[in-house]
Amino acid sequence: MLASSTAMVSGMTNVVGLMAFLAFSSNITGHVANLSKHIVEQNFNQILLFLIWLFMFFAGAFLSNFIVKSLEDKSYYRAHSIPVIIEIVVLLFVAIYGNNFYRETQREREVVIAVLLFSMGLQNSLVSIISGGLIKSSHLTGLFTDLGGEVAEWIHPKTEKTEVVRNKIFIRLTVLSFYILGGIIGGYFFNLYEFAIFYCVPLILLTILYYDVSELALHKLTRRFVSDKN
Repeated sequence: MLASSTAMVSGMTNVVGLMAFLAFSSNITGHVANLSKHIVEQNFNQILLFLIWLFMFFAGAFLSNFIVKSLEDKSYYRAHSIPVIIEIVVLLFVAIYGNNFYRETQREREVVIAVLLFSMGLQNSLVSIISGGLIKSSHLTGLFTDLGGEVAEWIHPKTEKTEVVRNKIFIRLTVLSFYILGGIIGGYFFNLYEFAIFYCVPLILLTILYYDVSELALHKLTRRFVSDKN
């Protein structure tokens, strides 16, 4: 659930961001390359812009991790749900602004990309924390690196075929598949409905929260039933 849903969100956000604003919004590798290019060219306005974009992704990751560390000793659900709620609010802002106020100016484009990068930093950090670093929903470079190593380990004649390695391969293929699926869905429906597609992304995130709430409620109900029975 975590791998598939967050990867789909990243895929949709990245493709829609590329189509709407001509910039990637779920990863920063290309932005670092562009930053280096503008440093060489001494294009100071663009240097500042890309530094801000990189900082926004960093700020999202920082905030997500800080919230989790601050609240995990009190409530794991609260610690994990607050970053998702913040991401939902941010993406709803993009949807509302894009549908009602966006005038396609360069300044607006730069601000919206910064906001999207912040939301993806939030999500990527949270997913990495929850999965113990196994899943990074928007970092496909690392995914292909890990997948290549794990497939080599799986098929190598000297390696024992363990359930752990097989599960890792399955998870990474799931992330890749749903990222591509999210990109296809995002691109197709953006051509039809433009910024309204951003209303769908928070719905996916709300599904994650609902799944966690239902599991939490079921756990509490079961524990109370067992306690009353005893």
